[in-house]
Amino acid sequence: MTTIVGAALRTRGASSRLSTILASSSTIRCPPTSPSCRFFSKSSSKAMRFVQYRTGATGARQLLGVLSEDGSKVSDISERYGGDLITLIRAEPSYEEVKATASKVTPVAIGDVELVAPVTNPQKILCVGLNYSGHCEEQNKPIPKEPMFFSKYATTIVGPYDDVIAHRISDQIDWEVELAVIIGKKAKSVSKANAMEHVFGYTVAQDISARDWQKQRNGGQFLIGKSMDTFCPLGPAVVHKSLVADPHALSIKCSVNGVEKQNGSTGELIFRIDDIIQRVTESITLLPGDVILTGTPAGVGMHRKPAEFLKPGDVIDSEIEKIGKIKNKVVADA
Repeated sequence: MTTIVGAALRTRGASSRLSTILASSSTIRCPPTSPSCRFFSKSSSKAMRFVQYRTGATGARQLLGVLSEDGSKVSDISERYGGDLITLIRAEPSYEEVKATASKVTPVAIGDVELVAPVTNPQKILCVGLNYSGHCEEQNKPIPKEPMFFSKYATTIVGPYDDVIAHRISDQIDWEVELAVIIGKKAKSVSKANAMEHVFGYTVAQDISARDWQKQRNGGQFLIGKSMDTFCPLGPAVVHKSLVADPHALSIKCSVNGVEKQNGSTGELIFRIDDIIQRVTESITLLPGDVILTGTPAGVGMHRKPAEFLKPGDVIDSEIEKIGKIKNKVVADA
């Protein structure tokens, strides 16, 4: 039986830009007070989109759900998979198994739940720097011959509509919208030809960065500048790879306070997903649920003229075609 990780499920076409999806008649209409619903669009019956969430009835307990075809409802599959997407990924269930589990419960409206990050506590968050041609150009840097890898801690992860803290130790906090890859099975010494077999799905990420700590402090090491609490919003869902025919042909953009800052395409990736996985697994084992942030297009605050940085009260909208949209407010450090 074919597993979800390995399935090549057929899907209907989607519009060329996420903004068109949101404006089209296929968009699910929700009350303005229900942000959890606004950013999902219709897809084929075999498209699997997974969310982690909470409800008033469950309190702090996290649930795992599958979205309905139209994105308006979520079915709880937590009893079988422990309320955790990584548990499901490790189990490598078939599509039929997940569908059967979801069919046994009464779905709830997406507007009645609180979405949290669709992946929590991955073993690794691996990031690729300088991986868009435009991002290199805006810094007057040559196209790298090898990828530049760095990491973020899992404690950076917050949900798709959660706040980002403007930590008081930095006054150079910046935005970076990124396509995040979720690993579907253990990968060690994987060939480029087989690399995509190890991908489970995709989600939207913000690689929030404290540029002063990334560039000028901590000995030039990225870790603190990239790993401050709340510096990795993820969501709204993990979209199974079967729904994304070509992850290297998606529009990707970011706006701050309604003003567009980044507008690119994943086609600009210098090192593509299969290449990244091949290179990493030559020396590092990737595990189910690990997250790879693939890089950001041009338009980050640090390289604008004059430079722009986030401040409390700012609102960041990050979106990727066919994947979804997240919205995060910047708040003052407590």
